[in-house]
Amino acid sequence: MKHAARFSKTLILGVMLALLIAACSPSEPATVTQAGPDLGATQAALEATQAALSAAQTDAAQQAEEGPTEAPTAEEATAEPIVVAPEDEPFYTEEFSEPPLSWTYLLVRGEDADLDLYTEDDRLVFEITGENVWPYFSYNSYTYTDVRLDTRAENLGNNNNNITLYCRANDDGWYEASVANNGLYSIYRYEYDTADFTVLYSGGVANLRTGKDTNDFTLICAGDRLTLAVNGVEVRTVEDSLFDNGYVGIAVASFDGLPVHVEFDYVTISEP
Repeated sequence: MKHAARFSKTLILGVMLALLIAACSPSEPATVTQAGPDLGATQAALEATQAALSAAQTDAAQQAEEGPTEAPTAEEATAEPIVVAPEDEPFYTEEFSEPPLSWTYLLVRGEDADLDLYTEDDRLVFEITGENVWPYFSYNSYTYTDVRLDTRAENLGNNNNNITLYCRANDDGWYEASVANNGLYSIYRYEYDTADFTVLYSGGVANLRTGKDTNDFTLICAGDRLTLAVNGVEVRTVEDSLFDNGYVGIAVASFDGLPVHVEFDYVTISEP
């Protein structure tokens, strides 16, 4: 079942508060007057009290004749449970059974109109219909220094696409490992100031299942070391010390072959 046609591009919590202040002109102070006893009002109150007591006695006698009231059944007495949203965990597996509220995407390149991002049948689906569209999907509840990211992705569209895992995404940039469907890969450092992707290493993945197939990807960021693994086999480790903390996430990129259709089974965030 398709749960959401599109994720929110930004996670914005807006609070609007309007205050209406009415200006009132000063008035004369009120005069307090102590009233004398009103015997007529007292007599009326006594008669009303007597009438109420008589009515209560009549109701009690009638209830005694009818017998005790039935106690509510267990089902009737059970209060509605209070549903509490689970707290986000720093290390967990996201299985996309529903749209994950703590994840948002950033479109690094391309147009929103060319991207459809949603969950369906316990999968996260990227459908891209335009060239050079690069959506990045981040878990925003925690930042990490040392972290491991695992995911499983199936290519169901054109073979010209990249699948990316990234870490330490912050206001200055991030690290990423990007694997193309043709078997080539690159480990990058992206810096916002220059808007450049610096290649830390590039090469080929010997055991990648190319074409319309499923692969497992791993990125480990620990200390100054960045490690890419594919299908359980380590591909390359590089070293860089520019970024030491930030968010993690996954991404898909289109180029000149369309459409791109990639589905993720899960993303696991764990300690390295």
